[in-house]
Amino acid sequence: MLKAIIKDIRAMEILDSRGNPTLRVFLELEDGKKVSSSVPSGASTGEYEAVELRDGDANRYNGKGVLKAISNVNTKIAPLIVGMNAKEQAKIDKAMIELDGTENKSNLGANAILGVSMAVAKAGAEASGLELYEYLGGADSRRIPIPCMNILNGGEHADNSVDFQEFMAVPIGAPTFSEGLRYVSQTFHALKKILSSKGLATSVGDEGGFAPDLSSNEEAMELIIEAIKSAGFEPGKDIMIGIDSAATSFCCTDKSGNYDLKWSGAGHKTSDDLISLAKEWVEKYPIIFWEDPLAEEDWEGFAKFTAELGDKIEIIGDDIFVTNTKFISRGIKEHTANSALIKLNQIGTVTETVDAVRMCRDNGWRYLLSHRSGETEDSFLADFAVAMDGGHLKTGSASRSERLAKYNRLLEIEMTLDGEALYSWK
Repeated sequence: MLKAIIKDIRAMEILDSRGNPTLRVFLELEDGKKVSSSVPSGASTGEYEAVELRDGDANRYNGKGVLKAISNVNTKIAPLIVGMNAKEQAKIDKAMIELDGTENKSNLGANAILGVSMAVAKAGAEASGLELYEYLGGADSRRIPIPCMNILNGGEHADNSVDFQEFMAVPIGAPTFSEGLRYVSQTFHALKKILSSKGLATSVGDEGGFAPDLSSNEEAMELIIEAIKSAGFEPGKDIMIGIDSAATSFCCTDKSGNYDLKWSGAGHKTSDDLISLAKEWVEKYPIIFWEDPLAEEDWEGFAKFTAELGDKIEIIGDDIFVTNTKFISRGIKEHTANSALIKLNQIGTVTETVDAVRMCRDNGWRYLLSHRSGETEDSFLADFAVAMDGGHLKTGSASRSERLAKYNRLLEIEMTLDGEALYSWK
Protein backbone atom coordinates (compact mmCIF):
# COMPACT_ATOMS: atom_id res chain seq x y z
CA MET A 1 0.00 0.00 0.00
CA LEU A 2 1.42 3.34 -1.07
CA LYS A 3 1.72 5.50 1.98
CA ALA A 4 -0.02 8.81 2.44
CA ILE A 5 1.85 10.23 5.41
CA ILE A 6 0.13 13.05 7.25
CA LYS A 7 2.36 16.12 7.50
CA ASP A 8 0.13 18.67 9.20
CA ILE A 9 -3.32 19.05 10.77
CA ARG A 10 -4.89 22.25 11.98
CA ALA A 11 -8.39 23.56 12.67
CA MET A 12 -10.23 26.86 12.54
CA GLU A 13 -13.60 28.18 13.61
CA ILE A 14 -16.24 28.75 10.91
CA LEU A 15 -20.01 29.31 10.97
CA ASP A 16 -22.64 26.71 10.16
CA SER A 17 -25.95 27.32 8.38
CA ARG A 18 -27.55 28.67 11.56
CA GLY A 19 -24.74 31.17 12.08
CA ASN A 20 -23.26 29.22 14.97
CA PRO A 21 -19.58 28.22 15.23
CA THR A 22 -18.31 24.88 14.06
CA LEU A 23 -14.96 23.42 12.99
CA ARG A 24 -13.09 23.24 9.74
CA VAL A 25 -10.06 20.94 9.71
CA PHE A 26 -7.18 21.25 7.24
CA LEU A 27 -4.93 18.27 6.56
CA GLU A 28 -1.77 18.18 4.47
CA LEU A 29 0.12 15.11 3.30
CA GLU A 30 3.90 14.92 2.91
CA ASP A 31 3.54 14.92 -0.88
CA GLY A 32 1.78 18.30 -0.72
CA LYS A 33 -1.81 17.15 -1.19
CA LYS A 34 -4.25 19.20 0.90
CA VAL A 35 -7.85 18.58 1.96
CA SER A 36 -10.32 20.14 4.38
CA SER A 37 -13.50 19.04 6.12
CA SER A 38 -16.26 20.90 7.95
CA VAL A 39 -18.35 19.47 10.79
CA PRO A 40 -22.16 19.77 10.98
CA SER A 41 -24.17 20.44 14.14
CA GLY A 42 -27.60 19.24 15.26
CA ALA A 43 -30.47 21.11 16.95
CA SER A 44 -32.77 18.27 18.04
CA THR A 45 -30.12 15.99 19.47
CA GLY A 46 -30.40 12.61 21.16
CA GLU A 47 -29.38 12.41 24.80
CA TYR A 48 -26.77 9.75 24.09
CA GLU A 49 -25.10 11.40 21.12
CA ALA A 50 -21.37 11.94 21.18
CA VAL A 51 -20.66 15.30 22.82
CA GLU A 52 -20.17 18.38 20.69
CA LEU A 53 -17.63 20.41 22.67
CA ARG A 54 -18.57 24.06 23.15
CA ASP A 55 -16.64 26.78 25.01
CA GLY A 56 -19.43 27.94 27.31
CA ASP A 57 -18.20 31.56 27.24
CA ALA A 58 -21.41 33.61 27.35
CA ASN A 59 -19.58 36.67 26.02
CA ARG A 60 -18.63 34.91 22.82
CA TYR A 61 -21.21 33.43 20.42
CA ASN A 62 -23.58 32.99 23.38
CA GLY A 63 -21.36 30.23 24.73
CA LYS A 64 -21.33 28.25 21.48
CA GLY A 65 -17.75 28.94 20.43
CA VAL A 66 -15.54 25.97 19.57
CA LEU A 67 -12.08 27.29 20.44
CA LYS A 68 -11.55 24.46 22.95
CA ALA A 69 -12.27 21.87 20.28
CA ILE A 70 -9.94 23.68 17.89
CA SER A 71 -7.20 23.69 20.50
CA ASN A 72 -7.73 19.96 20.98
CA VAL A 73 -7.19 19.38 17.27
CA ASN A 74 -4.11 21.57 17.11
CA THR A 75 -2.38 20.62 20.36
CA LYS A 76 -3.57 17.09 21.20
CA ILE A 77 -4.84 15.27 18.10
CA ALA A 78 -2.31 16.64 15.61
CA PRO A 79 0.77 15.45 17.53
CA LEU A 80 -0.82 11.99 17.71
CA ILE A 81 -1.82 11.77 14.05
CA VAL A 82 0.98 13.55 12.20
CA GLY A 83 3.27 10.90 10.73
CA MET A 84 0.52 8.30 10.40
CA ASN A 85 -0.77 6.92 7.11
CA ALA A 86 -4.03 8.60 6.05
CA LYS A 87 -5.13 5.37 4.38
CA GLU A 88 -5.32 3.64 7.76
CA GLN A 89 -8.71 5.14 8.67
CA ALA A 90 -9.69 2.63 11.35
CA LYS A 91 -6.29 2.83 13.04
CA ILE A 92 -6.38 6.63 13.18
CA ASP A 93 -9.97 6.76 14.41
CA LYS A 94 -9.18 4.22 17.13
CA ALA A 95 -6.15 6.25 18.22
CA MET A 96 -8.31 9.39 18.62
CA ILE A 97 -10.98 7.46 20.54
CA GLU A 98 -8.34 6.12 22.91
CA LEU A 99 -6.77 9.55 23.32
CA ASP A 100 -10.17 10.96 24.28
CA GLY A 101 -10.75 8.17 26.78
CA THR A 102 -14.49 8.74 27.32
CA GLU A 103 -17.51 6.83 26.05
CA ASN A 104 -19.12 9.92 24.51
CA LYS A 105 -16.00 11.79 23.32
CA SER A 106 -16.57 14.57 25.84
CA ASN A 107 -12.87 15.09 26.49
CA LEU A 108 -11.66 16.10 23.03
CA GLY A 109 -15.12 16.73 21.61
CA ALA A 110 -16.84 14.69 18.91
CA ASN A 111 -16.71 17.76 16.67
CA ALA A 112 -12.90 17.85 16.94
CA ILE A 113 -12.53 14.11 16.38
CA LEU A 114 -14.99 13.95 13.47
CA GLY A 115 -13.39 16.90 11.69
CA VAL A 116 -10.07 15.04 11.66
CA SER A 117 -11.69 11.70 10.79
CA MET A 118 -13.45 13.16 7.75
CA ALA A 119 -10.28 14.94 6.62
CA VAL A 120 -8.33 11.69 6.92
CA ALA A 121 -10.88 9.94 4.68
CA LYS A 122 -10.62 12.71 2.09
CA ALA A 123 -6.83 12.57 2.22
CA GLY A 124 -6.86 8.81 1.76
CA ALA A 125 -9.08 9.17 -1.30
CA GLU A 126 -6.93 11.95 -2.72
CA ALA A 127 -3.74 9.94 -2.22
CA SER A 128 -5.34 6.92 -3.87
CA GLY A 129 -6.47 8.89 -6.90
CA LEU A 130 -10.08 7.92 -6.22
CA GLU A 131 -13.34 9.74 -5.75
CA LEU A 132 -14.31 9.78 -2.08
CA TYR A 133 -17.32 7.50 -2.67
CA GLU A 134 -15.11 4.96 -4.48
CA TYR A 135 -12.48 5.06 -1.76
CA LEU A 136 -14.98 4.51 1.05
CA GLY A 137 -17.33 2.13 -0.72
CA GLY A 138 -15.27 0.25 -3.26
CA ALA A 139 -15.09 0.16 -7.03
CA ASP A 140 -18.69 -1.02 -7.44
CA SER A 141 -20.19 1.94 -5.54
CA ARG A 142 -22.71 3.29 -8.03
CA ARG A 143 -26.15 3.52 -6.42
CA ILE A 144 -27.24 7.14 -6.05
CA PRO A 145 -29.62 7.56 -3.10
CA ILE A 146 -33.23 8.62 -3.50
CA PRO A 147 -33.43 12.24 -2.26
CA CYS A 148 -35.89 12.47 0.65
CA MET A 149 -36.44 16.21 0.32
CA ASN A 150 -37.68 18.16 3.32
CA ILE A 151 -40.45 20.41 2.01
CA LEU A 152 -42.32 21.33 5.21
CA ASN A 153 -40.83 21.92 8.67
CA GLY A 154 -42.24 21.94 12.19
CA GLY A 155 -41.17 21.28 15.77
CA GLU A 156 -37.75 22.53 16.83
CA HIS A 157 -36.73 23.22 13.22
CA ALA A 158 -39.37 25.92 12.75
CA ASP A 159 -41.29 28.63 14.58
CA ASN A 160 -44.80 27.51 13.74
CA SER A 161 -47.80 25.43 14.87
CA VAL A 162 -46.75 22.04 13.48
CA ASP A 163 -45.53 19.37 15.93
CA PHE A 164 -43.81 16.95 13.58
CA GLN A 165 -40.37 18.15 12.57
CA GLU A 166 -40.05 17.10 8.94
CA PHE A 167 -42.32 16.20 6.07
CA MET A 168 -40.35 14.87 3.11
CA ALA A 169 -41.16 14.20 -0.54
CA VAL A 170 -39.63 10.89 -1.67
CA PRO A 171 -39.46 10.39 -5.47
CA ILE A 172 -39.50 6.59 -5.66
CA GLY A 173 -41.04 6.56 -9.13
CA ALA A 174 -38.30 8.52 -10.88
CA PRO A 175 -36.01 6.65 -13.27
CA THR A 176 -32.79 8.42 -12.18
CA PHE A 177 -31.46 10.58 -9.38
CA SER A 178 -31.49 13.71 -11.51
CA GLU A 179 -35.12 13.11 -12.43
CA GLY A 180 -35.98 12.33 -8.82
CA LEU A 181 -34.41 15.60 -7.76
CA ARG A 182 -36.48 17.37 -10.40
CA TYR A 183 -39.68 15.70 -9.14
CA VAL A 184 -39.21 16.89 -5.58
CA SER A 185 -37.85 20.31 -6.51
CA GLN A 186 -40.92 20.97 -8.65
CA THR A 187 -43.11 19.76 -5.78
CA PHE A 188 -41.31 22.15 -3.42
CA HIS A 189 -42.01 25.08 -5.72
CA ALA A 190 -45.61 23.96 -6.25
CA LEU A 191 -46.06 23.92 -2.47
CA LYS A 192 -44.75 27.47 -2.26
CA LYS A 193 -47.39 28.64 -4.75
CA ILE A 194 -50.13 26.83 -2.86
CA LEU A 195 -49.08 28.30 0.49
CA SER A 196 -48.90 31.78 -1.02
CA SER A 197 -52.35 31.42 -2.59
CA LYS A 198 -53.78 30.51 0.82
CA GLY A 199 -52.13 33.47 2.53
CA LEU A 200 -49.74 31.19 4.43
CA ALA A 201 -46.09 31.99 5.16
CA THR A 202 -43.44 30.81 2.72
CA SER A 203 -40.50 31.42 5.03
CA VAL A 204 -38.35 28.36 5.62
CA GLY A 205 -37.05 26.46 8.65
CA ASP A 206 -33.53 25.34 9.51
CA GLU A 207 -33.42 22.69 6.79
CA GLY A 208 -35.08 24.74 4.08
CA GLY A 209 -38.64 23.40 4.21
CA PHE A 210 -41.55 25.81 4.46
CA ALA A 211 -42.74 26.58 7.97
CA PRO A 212 -46.32 27.88 7.84
CA ASP A 213 -48.73 28.07 10.76
CA LEU A 214 -51.36 25.42 10.05
CA SER A 215 -54.60 24.39 11.72
CA SER A 216 -53.34 20.88 12.41
CA ASN A 217 -50.53 18.43 11.73
CA GLU A 218 -52.75 16.68 9.21
CA GLU A 219 -53.11 19.86 7.17
CA ALA A 220 -49.40 19.50 6.39
CA MET A 221 -50.13 16.14 4.77
CA GLU A 222 -53.03 17.50 2.75
CA LEU A 223 -50.97 20.41 1.47
CA ILE A 224 -48.15 18.10 0.39
CA ILE A 225 -50.56 15.82 -1.48
CA GLU A 226 -51.98 18.89 -3.21
CA ALA A 227 -48.47 20.07 -4.11
CA ILE A 228 -47.47 16.69 -5.57
CA LYS A 229 -50.53 16.72 -7.81
CA SER A 230 -50.05 20.36 -8.73
CA ALA A 231 -46.49 19.61 -9.83
CA GLY A 232 -47.85 16.99 -12.22
CA PHE A 233 -47.01 13.85 -10.26
CA GLU A 234 -49.05 11.02 -8.78
CA PRO A 235 -48.92 10.59 -4.98
CA GLY A 236 -47.97 7.03 -4.05
CA LYS A 237 -46.59 6.23 -7.48
CA ASP A 238 -44.17 8.99 -8.42
CA ILE A 239 -43.70 10.53 -4.99
CA MET A 240 -44.33 9.22 -1.50
CA ILE A 241 -44.07 10.98 1.86
CA GLY A 242 -41.58 10.53 4.69
CA ILE A 243 -42.18 11.89 8.20
CA ASP A 244 -39.81 12.68 11.04
CA SER A 245 -41.82 13.29 14.21
CA ALA A 246 -38.70 13.94 16.33
CA ALA A 247 -41.03 12.89 19.14
CA THR A 248 -38.46 13.43 21.88
CA SER A 249 -38.92 17.16 21.28
CA PHE A 250 -42.56 17.03 22.40
CA CYS A 251 -42.25 14.27 24.94
CA CYS A 252 -42.87 14.91 28.62
CA THR A 253 -40.00 14.95 31.09
CA ASP A 254 -39.76 11.17 31.49
CA LYS A 255 -39.21 10.91 27.69
CA SER A 256 -41.30 7.75 27.49
CA GLY A 257 -44.97 7.11 26.96
CA ASN A 258 -46.37 10.61 27.46
CA TYR A 259 -46.42 13.39 24.88
CA ASP A 260 -47.53 16.99 24.60
CA LEU A 261 -48.36 18.20 21.10
CA LYS A 262 -47.53 21.69 22.28
CA TRP A 263 -46.96 23.48 19.01
CA SER A 264 -50.31 22.57 17.43
CA GLY A 265 -52.21 22.73 20.72
CA ALA A 266 -53.51 19.18 20.23
CA GLY A 267 -52.71 18.44 23.86
CA HIS A 268 -51.40 15.41 25.74
CA LYS A 269 -51.17 12.03 24.04
CA THR A 270 -49.95 8.58 24.95
CA SER A 271 -47.81 6.24 22.87
CA ASP A 272 -50.98 4.36 21.96
CA ASP A 273 -52.61 7.58 20.78
CA LEU A 274 -49.70 8.33 18.47
CA ILE A 275 -49.68 4.75 17.17
CA SER A 276 -53.40 5.02 16.40
CA LEU A 277 -52.80 8.30 14.57
CA ALA A 278 -50.00 6.74 12.55
CA LYS A 279 -52.16 3.76 11.57
CA GLU A 280 -54.84 6.14 10.31
CA TRP A 281 -52.35 8.18 8.33
CA VAL A 282 -50.63 5.15 6.79
CA GLU A 283 -54.01 3.97 5.51
CA LYS A 284 -54.95 7.43 4.23
CA TYR A 285 -51.68 8.80 2.83
CA PRO A 286 -48.77 7.43 0.74
CA ILE A 287 -46.28 7.26 3.63
CA ILE A 288 -43.10 5.29 2.96
CA PHE A 289 -41.20 5.86 6.22
CA TRP A 290 -41.66 7.34 9.66
CA GLU A 291 -38.66 8.49 11.69
CA ASP A 292 -38.70 8.83 15.47
CA PRO A 293 -42.48 8.39 15.81
CA LEU A 294 -41.89 8.05 19.57
CA ALA A 295 -39.30 9.34 22.02
CA GLU A 296 -35.77 8.13 22.66
CA GLU A 297 -36.61 6.42 25.96
CA ASP A 298 -39.92 4.95 24.77
CA TRP A 299 -38.46 1.59 23.77
CA GLU A 300 -41.67 -0.27 24.58
CA GLY A 301 -43.78 2.14 22.54
CA PHE A 302 -41.34 2.01 19.64
CA ALA A 303 -41.54 -1.79 19.55
CA LYS A 304 -45.32 -1.67 19.60
CA PHE A 305 -45.31 0.89 16.78
CA THR A 306 -43.08 -1.45 14.76
CA ALA A 307 -45.26 -4.47 15.51
CA GLU A 308 -48.29 -2.56 14.22
CA LEU A 309 -46.76 -0.92 11.15
CA GLY A 310 -43.38 -2.52 10.44
CA ASP A 311 -44.74 -4.62 7.58
CA LYS A 312 -46.15 -1.54 5.86
CA ILE A 313 -43.53 1.20 6.22
CA GLU A 314 -39.90 1.75 7.16
CA ILE A 315 -39.69 2.74 10.83
CA ILE A 316 -36.49 4.64 11.55
CA GLY A 317 -34.83 5.21 14.90
CA ASP A 318 -32.77 8.38 15.25
CA ASP A 319 -32.56 9.74 18.81
CA ILE A 320 -33.15 6.25 20.19
CA PHE A 321 -30.12 4.77 18.37
CA VAL A 322 -27.84 7.81 17.77
CA THR A 323 -25.74 5.90 15.18
CA ASN A 324 -24.35 3.80 18.03
CA THR A 325 -23.96 0.06 17.55
CA LYS A 326 -24.73 -0.54 21.23
CA PHE A 327 -28.22 0.90 20.85
CA ILE A 328 -28.78 -0.44 17.32
CA SER A 329 -27.91 -3.93 18.59
CA ARG A 330 -30.51 -3.60 21.34
CA GLY A 331 -33.04 -2.38 18.80
CA ILE A 332 -32.42 -5.38 16.58
CA LYS A 333 -32.86 -7.80 19.49
CA GLU A 334 -36.03 -6.09 20.76
CA HIS A 335 -37.55 -5.42 17.29
CA THR A 336 -37.68 -1.74 18.18
CA ALA A 337 -37.63 -0.56 14.56
CA ASN A 338 -36.59 -1.84 11.14
CA SER A 339 -34.19 0.94 10.18
CA ALA A 340 -31.70 3.36 11.72
CA LEU A 341 -30.86 6.93 10.89
CA ILE A 342 -27.15 7.39 10.28
CA LYS A 343 -25.43 10.68 11.19
CA LEU A 344 -21.67 11.01 11.24
CA ASN A 345 -21.55 13.52 14.07
CA GLN A 346 -23.83 11.48 16.34
CA ILE A 347 -21.04 8.96 16.86
CA GLY A 348 -17.98 11.02 15.92
CA THR A 349 -15.78 9.02 13.52
CA VAL A 350 -16.07 7.69 9.99
CA THR A 351 -15.12 4.18 11.14
CA GLU A 352 -17.83 3.97 13.80
CA THR A 353 -20.40 5.30 11.35
CA VAL A 354 -19.47 2.58 8.85
CA ASP A 355 -19.75 0.03 11.67
CA ALA A 356 -23.32 1.20 12.37
CA VAL A 357 -24.23 0.85 8.70
CA ARG A 358 -22.66 -2.60 8.57
CA MET A 359 -24.65 -3.76 11.61
CA CYS A 360 -27.89 -2.63 9.97
CA ARG A 361 -27.03 -4.29 6.68
CA ASP A 362 -25.94 -7.56 8.30
CA ASN A 363 -29.22 -7.81 10.21
CA GLY A 364 -31.58 -7.00 7.35
CA TRP A 365 -32.31 -3.45 8.49
CA ARG A 366 -32.43 -0.42 6.24
CA TYR A 367 -30.55 2.76 7.08
CA LEU A 368 -31.16 6.38 6.11
CA LEU A 369 -28.12 8.64 5.75
CA SER A 370 -28.76 12.12 7.13
CA HIS A 371 -27.42 15.64 7.38
CA ARG A 372 -27.88 17.89 10.45
CA SER A 373 -29.94 21.04 10.86
CA GLY A 374 -26.75 23.07 11.29
CA GLU A 375 -24.89 22.25 8.08
CA THR A 376 -21.93 23.48 6.05
CA GLU A 377 -21.03 23.57 2.36
CA ASP A 378 -19.01 20.36 2.79
CA SER A 379 -20.43 17.65 0.50
CA PHE A 380 -18.80 14.70 2.34
CA LEU A 381 -22.25 13.27 3.14
CA ALA A 382 -23.15 12.90 -0.55
CA ASP A 383 -20.13 10.71 -1.27
CA PHE A 384 -20.63 8.82 1.97
CA ALA A 385 -24.25 8.02 1.07
CA VAL A 386 -23.19 6.56 -2.28
CA ALA A 387 -20.40 4.59 -0.61
CA MET A 388 -22.78 3.12 1.98
CA ASP A 389 -25.30 1.99 -0.70
CA GLY A 390 -28.30 2.70 1.52
CA GLY A 391 -30.67 3.71 -1.22
CA HIS A 392 -31.97 6.91 0.34
CA LEU A 393 -30.67 10.13 1.86
CA LYS A 394 -32.14 13.14 3.60
CA THR A 395 -30.23 16.36 3.30
CA GLY A 396 -32.80 19.14 3.38
CA SER A 397 -34.76 21.16 0.90
CA ALA A 398 -34.28 22.93 -2.41
CA SER A 399 -33.77 26.37 -0.94
CA ARG A 400 -30.48 26.60 0.97
CA SER A 401 -27.01 26.30 -0.49
CA GLU A 402 -25.61 24.10 2.29
CA ARG A 403 -28.31 21.53 1.37
CA LEU A 404 -27.99 22.00 -2.37
CA ALA A 405 -24.22 21.38 -2.14
CA LYS A 406 -25.00 17.74 -1.33
CA TYR A 407 -27.61 17.37 -4.08
CA ASN A 408 -25.31 19.00 -6.62
CA ARG A 409 -22.46 16.68 -5.64
CA LEU A 410 -24.76 13.71 -6.23
CA LEU A 411 -25.56 15.08 -9.68
CA GLU A 412 -21.80 15.21 -10.34
CA ILE A 413 -21.39 11.61 -9.20
CA GLU A 414 -24.27 10.51 -11.41
CA MET A 415 -22.63 12.24 -14.38
CA THR A 416 -19.24 10.71 -13.53
CA LEU A 417 -20.76 7.23 -13.53
CA ASP A 418 -21.79 7.90 -17.13
CA GLY A 419 -24.93 5.82 -17.38
CA GLU A 420 -23.82 3.15 -14.90
CA ALA A 421 -25.48 4.77 -11.89
CA LEU A 422 -28.22 2.82 -10.11
CA TYR A 423 -31.33 4.42 -8.59
CA SER A 424 -33.75 2.29 -6.60
CA TRP A 425 -35.46 2.19 -3.23
CA LYS A 426 -34.59 -1.47 -2.58
